[in-house]
This record gives sequence, structure tokens and C-alpha cells, in this order.
Amino acid sequence: MARILVTGGAGFIASDLAQKLADDTDNQVVVVDNLLTGELEKITVPPKKNLRFVKCDVNRFDDISGVFYTNRFDHVFHYAAVVGVKRTTDHPVMVLRDIDGIRNILDLSKNTGVSRVLFSSSSEVYGEPVEIPQNERTTPLNSKLPYAIVKNIGEAFLRSYQKEFGLDYTVFRFFNTYGPKQSKDFVVAKFLRAAVANEDITLYGDGLQTRTFCYVDDNIDACLAAYYKGEVMNDVVNIGSDHEITIKALAELIIEITGSGSRIVHLPPLEEGDMTRRMPDVTRMRSLLDREPLPLRKGLERILELSMAQSDRSK
Repeated sequence: MARILVTGGAGFIASDLAQKLADDTDNQVVVVDNLLTGELEKITVPPKKNLRFVKCDVNRFDDISGVFYTNRFDHVFHYAAVVGVKRTTDHPVMVLRDIDGIRNILDLSKNTGVSRVLFSSSSEVYGEPVEIPQNERTTPLNSKLPYAIVKNIGEAFLRSYQKEFGLDYTVFRFFNTYGPKQSKDFVVAKFLRAAVANEDITLYGDGLQTRTFCYVDDNIDACLAAYYKGEVMNDVVNIGSDHEITIKALAELIIEITGSGSRIVHLPPLEEGDMTRRMPDVTRMRSLLDREPLPLRKGLERILELSMAQSDRSK
């Protein structure tokens, strides 16, 4: 039996991860979250006997230490973080406090017998691209934004604790992930909601900045493959898609799929944090998945189908 901690586990990606970990009845899963942006119903529906929620803030040692000493975890997925471009640029001091959480998790892990920490880093660490695709081993990490710096510091902490204390780790560098439970202030969820309501879809700047979009199941399946197979040990893997699309083309695709009458409206560009391009080298991720990721159009259609089915059940 494996005792597993998932921090930030009431969030979008981590809640699905926790649910899938709990699908294996040999796992005992504890989820912690301060519910600043997480939602409890993301992990309580459907309920599972081997999944337990504890409300706490990993950035407060007094909060999280009791969870560790009570449960004596084998593995930790550290996903707790302040997320979202606008939120992290508007509240940089709150972002920097996540460094305390990283230190707390690693100190408690090494002191309580945790064998491996799996960390959600971000594509933001790459900053403005100096090479495309962005490769884990060759692309320099050059972002100056607080969110990216904190993720970079987290990666450095993991390398340092492995070298000095033998605490094994895996770093997942997440590129844009989307899915049915995504918070409404992220781009895919925001565009879908506006399109379904026939409201204006707003873009920052000309909308020609490019992104790639990874369906949440592909993200989680790749991460769980690394976990269960013992791969990407003391190393880094990009988790995303290598199919590049402009934000304007994404809006147009969503309007087409939904049959919406929404207009595309341009707002002034963001002052910082909106990189011009972002596309990962996903060679390592593909070897973990052992299949092709879900195409963007099919992922968007799947979200709409699930949304309609949920709406029908609630009537």
C-alpha cells in the first residue's frame, strides 16, 4: 500500500490526479488545499474511501507538518501554487510565499521518509523562447516573472535536496492544460463560456501570440506513467502539446465548434507575462504516454459534450 500526498489537490489538474491515484485501491491518498482557488467538490464527487481531504496551507509549517507526521507518506505530488498569469502578476508577493511551501514540503519529506517528490513546474520558466521547440535539456530558463522564478527555485531546491539528502524527485514542466474542470479565468474555459453565451471573446493585443494546449487526461496519464514506472527520476519532462496555435485562431475554432455568434474583441496587451510563443519538445512525454495526445478540436468537443450531459442531469 502506498501513502500519497497531493498538495493543491482541490485544483484543476491535481484534483483529477488525486482521483486517478485513488482509483487504485492499494493507494491511500491525502489531499491538502487551502481552497484559495481550489474547490472541494472537485475531489469529493464521486467520493472514494481511500481519498481524504485536509484543509491546510502548505506555506505554513504549523499547518502542513501535522499532516506529514500523522500519515508518514511514501510519495508526494507537490502541486500547490498560486496560478494564472493575471493573478500572479497582480499579486507577486503572494507568489513568492510559495517558496516557503516548497521548503516545507522538502524538509518534511526528507525528515519523514518520503522517497520521491513529484513537482508541478511550469513552461513559464523558459520565458521568451530562444529556441523552438523548447527542450528540457537545452533551452535556457530566462523568465524574470515572480511565478517563473519561484518554479525555477523549486526545481533548484529539488536538485539540491537530492544531492545533499538523497531525496528523489521528478519535475513536470506543465504547458497550457485544459479540461472540463478548469477554472473559468483560464483561456480555454473563458472562451468556451463566452462562446456558448454568445458574448464577446476578448483577446489581449493582436491575438497572434501562440500557445499549445494539452488535454488534462494526457497530462495526468503522462505524469502517472512517470510515477508508476519510476521514470524521469531526478530529471525534468515537458508536459504539453507540440501543436502550436495562435490565441486568435483558438477563439475562431471555439466559435466554429460551438456555432456561436460571438465577436472577437481586442484589448490592450498585457504589460507583462504574455509570452509571444510557447511550444515544448514533447519527445519524452510521448514515450511516457505511448500514444498520441488528444487533438485540440476533439478535446474541446469532449468538454462541450460533458457540459451538456451535466446540464441534462441537473434538469
